Formats: sequence, structure tokens, C-alpha cells
Amino acid sequence: MKAKLPLTYFFIYLTTILISCGEAGKKPASGDQIQTYPVIAVEPQSTTLENDYPATLEGIQNVDIRPKVDGFISQIYVDEGSTVKKGQLLFSINAPQYEQLVRTASASISSAEADVNVAQLQVNKTKPLVDKDIISKYDLDAAQLTLQSRKAALAQARAGLANARVNLSYTKITSPVDGVIGSIPFKTGSLVSPTGAESLTTVSNISKVYAYFSLNEKQLLAFSKTYKGANLATQMKNIPAVSLVLADGTTYSERGRIESINGLINTKTGSASLRATFTNPFRILRSGASASVRIPQQINNVILIPQKSTIDIQGKKFVYLAGKDSTVKNTEIKIMEMPKGNFYVVTNGLKAGDRVVLEGFQSLKDRAKIKADVKKNDSVYTAIKK
Repeated sequence: MKAKLPLTYFFIYLTTILISCGEAGKKPASGDQIQTYPVIAVEPQSTTLENDYPATLEGIQNVDIRPKVDGFISQIYVDEGSTVKKGQLLFSINAPQYEQLVRTASASISSAEADVNVAQLQVNKTKPLVDKDIISKYDLDAAQLTLQSRKAALAQARAGLANARVNLSYTKITSPVDGVIGSIPFKTGSLVSPTGAESLTTVSNISKVYAYFSLNEKQLLAFSKTYKGANLATQMKNIPAVSLVLADGTTYSERGRIESINGLINTKTGSASLRATFTNPFRILRSGASASVRIPQQINNVILIPQKSTIDIQGKKFVYLAGKDSTVKNTEIKIMEMPKGNFYVVTNGLKAGDRVVLEGFQSLKDRAKIKADVKKNDSVYTAIKK
């Protein structure tokens, strides 16, 4: 007959089994788990940086149209914003005094011509008499001098007529260039004068448009270092074609060139003025409009990282680097001032092959272990390659 275990031992045995089962069913605390983070292995990239500079647009010619004579505007032949050709009639001025001057000058010519004819007859009559010694040579000299005087008076009268006709022509105002009419502040019947403060209108030649923008001293130095050349003219030739970003954010279809850099820095603003020229075949650009000149800068073999992969600590940029043992290290980096879209250009702190934690590291601590989920670079840098 088998011996029976005491009841006390039975309860101890049962308790041990329950405790073992409970321990086996326990899950590790969440703090003991190794978290998974997306990681990218950085590689040198080639890309183009684009910097925008506010600009003001002006046509290659902006000509103020002003009257050269006093009078009343009798007719306006164009409207604001219309396109005109060189020599096209714009305004006519009612100035009857200039018509009267033409008539007076014409009459003066007729009178002077008659005086010349009379003087010529006198010379013709006197000369044979002098040849026959009937009268003295003095009479012939006097007649010839009178003829000369009458001819001078005729020339003066003709000059007066030419001047009167020029003044009369000023009552018809034509366009000196091809262009677009600006505002017209005067109406028909308005009294205008050459000494008036306001012009009749402005004709802007916008077949080409100048975009004026500025660079400060620091930007100008960086600009001169980027584009090499023995002199300013050579440097400008090495500057690539620039784009124009219009007020609505769209990019103008025509590319332009930087053709002028002011050699002096404005002491008041601390900047130098530059001029880019754009063709304007469809007359989309207008004088006085605002835009931005976009200058491209090609850079090669540089490290780029997404801005979301960086941390700002006391004005410095840091990233989390994942080592071979999957331990992360908070590392400071240096970047260029000009970003590339949502990416920073790293100048110091990273090298090819370094593995950077991509995102989601807000609760990550230095020297912590992670499980690296390495992402393909193509999926991260797609925006740069476009």
C-alpha cells in the first residue's frame, strides 16, 4: 500500500506550479523592448540649388511723352495699355498761333524774293553802264551789296518758315519707339505746356525686360567665388541662365541672362544692383511689375539629409547616427544656409555610408539601442532627382 502525501505538501506543490505558470505567461516590460526606426545610409549627391532674389521689372525703354509747345489737346488717338509703333500719332494739340507763324513766314519769303528780284534788276541795269564808263563803279558795288543784303533777308525768311513749320509739327505728337502706352492723365481739351510737371503719357518698349535685383555684401562675395573668371565680364559669362518667378508663383517660360553687375556697393543699403535681361515675345511682362530672379547653382558630391531628420539644440543641428552595433549617437552637423527644398546640404559632420535615423526619434536617447529598418535612398531622394 502506497504512502499518502500530507495535505500541506500538496498545497505547496500546487502553489509552485501556479507561480511557474504565471511567470511563464508574463510579457517583457515595454521599456525592455528594442524599438525599430527607419534609417538611411547617406551617399554623395549632385543637385542644383536655387536662390530667389526679389526683383523689379522695367522695359528696355521707358519714354516720357511731353509736349514741346503750349496748347489745348484737341484729340487723343490711343488708349491706355494699347500697343503702338514708332511714328504712330498719339496726340494732337490745338495751337493756332503756330499756323499763323507759318503763314507769316511764307509771306515774308514772298516779300524777300521780290526784293531780291528788284536788287538783281538794279545790278543788271548798272553793270553795262559801268562797263561803258557812263557811271562810276561805285554805283555797281552799291547795287551788288544791296543784292547780297536782299538774298540774306530771303535766307532768313526761309529759316523762319522752317522754324515755324517745325513748331507746327510739334502739335502732332507721335511715338518715338515701339511700345505700350501707359496711363494718360490728360483728357481732350486740357491745356498742356512744355514746362508742365506731368507727362502726357509713357511709352514702354517691352520687347525685352530688365529685372533689377540686389545682393548684399556677403552674397556678392559668395557669388564671385562661385563663378570663376579673370574679370567681371568673364564671370558673367560663366553664370548659367536664370529663371523669373512671377507674382503668382509661376515660372516665366523664357530664360534670362545676368548682363550687368554694379561695381559699387550702396553705402545706405549695403548691397549692389544686378540686372538680368529676359525676352518678352508675348508681352506678358510689364514695366513696374514685381517678380523674383532665380539663380541656379550646381553642386556635386555633397551629403543631403531630410530636414525632418535633424534636431535643433541651442541653434545647432544634430542627427542620430546608428552605429554597427545599432547604438545611436547624437552627432552635430554643419549645413549650408541655402537648403534644397526639404533637404539640408551638409558641409561637415557626416560622411558617405553613415546611417542616419530618418524620423520618429522624439523619445530616442543618446547611446540607446535600436533596430534599424534601412530604407532605400531612391525613395527618400526622389524630390532631389526630379
